[in-house]
Amino acid sequence: MTELTLTTKTVARIKADAVVVAVGQRDGNPVLLDGADLPRSVTSSLTALLPALGVKGGTDEVVRAVAGDGLAAEVVVLTGVGPADDVELEALRRAAGAAVRSLAGTGDVVLALPAETAEQVGAVAEGALLGAYRYARYRSSGPAPVARIELASPIARTKDAKAALARAVIIAEGVSGARDLVNASPSDLYPQSFAEEATALAKGTKVKVQVLDDKALRAGGYGGLLGVGQGSERPPRMVKLSYSPARAKAHYALVGKGITFDSGGLSIKPAKGMETMKMDMAGAATVLHTVLAAAALELPVKVTGWLALAENMPSGTAQRPSDVITIRGGKTVEVLNTDAEGRLILADALVAAGEESPDAVIDIATLTGAQMVALGSQVGAVMGTDELRDEVVAAAGSAGEQFWPMPLPSELAESMKSQVADIANMGDRFGGMLVAGLFLKEFVGQLPWAHLDIAGPAFNEGKPRGYTAQGGTGTGLRTLLTVLERAAAR
Repeated sequence: MTELTLTTKTVARIKADAVVVAVGQRDGNPVLLDGADLPRSVTSSLTALLPALGVKGGTDEVVRAVAGDGLAAEVVVLTGVGPADDVELEALRRAAGAAVRSLAGTGDVVLALPAETAEQVGAVAEGALLGAYRYARYRSSGPAPVARIELASPIARTKDAKAALARAVIIAEGVSGARDLVNASPSDLYPQSFAEEATALAKGTKVKVQVLDDKALRAGGYGGLLGVGQGSERPPRMVKLSYSPARAKAHYALVGKGITFDSGGLSIKPAKGMETMKMDMAGAATVLHTVLAAAALELPVKVTGWLALAENMPSGTAQRPSDVITIRGGKTVEVLNTDAEGRLILADALVAAGEESPDAVIDIATLTGAQMVALGSQVGAVMGTDELRDEVVAAAGSAGEQFWPMPLPSELAESMKSQVADIANMGDRFGGMLVAGLFLKEFVGQLPWAHLDIAGPAFNEGKPRGYTAQGGTGTGLRTLLTVLERAAAR
């Protein structure tokens, strides 16, 4: 990962390939933001150039200019933050990320963005490191990420600034790790290899790992995982991650959907619908790296992660529409559509998580196309018990991720009634995201619970934006970690 350090050096004297300066908007005009600590001559010349360069100061805007006299750096990068008089932390993340992303192939970069508080230091560092991400496992060429970044801040030497940087590094490592898993080819990432990766990543940390293979799943009554995975030559796995610090203030169970490839099974998807289905394990990737991040931050909260891993494939042994399966705990499900498989494996994991009586259960999954119909590709949905649902939404807002609270109308549950089983895995087509949430609710019991549907936000099929690259995004990790941090602070 890109190296990032803090400095109190005068920006104008730092030799670098590029120096990044923030531009905001005031009264419809672009203005350089305070915090760059640039010589007046440089500020004046850059301000005069803004109109000619077409700089407006809007978010995700990045413009390069020759540094000129007064700066030791070769290039000035002007990055937009939006309104200049009320710069939000998320605007700083996006501005830093967009600038660093645009500088791929550059050796040394100086960030001269507003960083006068620990929160600003953390936001700029986080955005810069996330913007430097590049997935190159299968590429033979291409520009490397920025090698080294110096973040200029007047509080660089303080304990709070150093702590903010350390947290930003842990978050960036976690999000990048989740992105790597999502971007991996399904020929390389399947249930067993995912479990092996989780075990390897946890080695040397305070996280313990237990892997249930298909025999253990059968013995444990995990009918959802077994049913979904029975069409593949690569059998399912359940991975349990345990971070148990002494004197923990609370116990949170995190459950992640891990369909390493989703063909739809016998209810097969059209070819176009399969192109991105390697990302159907994004929930499990997020849970894995959230648990690791909580341990790295040494949060005084017990965190148990459950990764439900399976590959949904069509074959002579595949699950059939009208099959009846038994979820762990004994509840039966009539499978009407094998492409509604995520809720089946999550049901097993939710029951197992609940057996340990945690204080709260949160699941995260690329669960329904209906989520994208309702909220688009960048806003996730949160359902569940009111208090925890609202807690998650508030944490997302603080973390800079977009989640929206959604209801669970009881009348929609009627559509999942089955003539032959306790419940069917499909219901009313309208409100399909809410129907899926109501299905999961059946396996939670009375515990505080929240369900995050990230079908759209988990994978960026469009152009890079801010600190978000194409492909896997790692969405949800910052929200989940903020929930845990807030629990630790109570």
